[in-house]
Amino acid sequence: MKDKDLTLSVGIKPAEPLWKLAPTRDDDGNRVSDLLMIIPKLKSKPKHYIQATLSEIEVALRQYKHLVLFVNVDMKLNTLWVSFKAQPGLFADITASLKFHVPEAVVVGDMSPKLHK
Repeated sequence: MKDKDLTLSVGIKPAEPLWKLAPTRDDDGNRVSDLLMIIPKLKSKPKHYIQATLSEIEVALRQYKHLVLFVNVDMKLNTLWVSFKAQPGLFADITASLKFHVPEAVVVGDMSPKLHK
């Protein structure tokens, strides 16, 4: 995702496992950070809702396009995986942007609701 827009693709073929697709290091050899979100019941929504959600994900990540290295939406599992350059605070920034644009998305492993009670 150097200086280009995100590319959305919808294909009907068996998905490759993420360990084969997602990068573990950036171009400079530094480790990559990842985030996993669940978008509940996405696959059961109407096609226009799914397309709108994918567009909102693109909008949410566009401002980080120079830092995001990989994005995968798994419709079978209703998950969103994002790999990005490791920088302090970037996980929170990307998550906040995604939550703003796709409010129903939930970060896997997020303990903040329990911590703020």
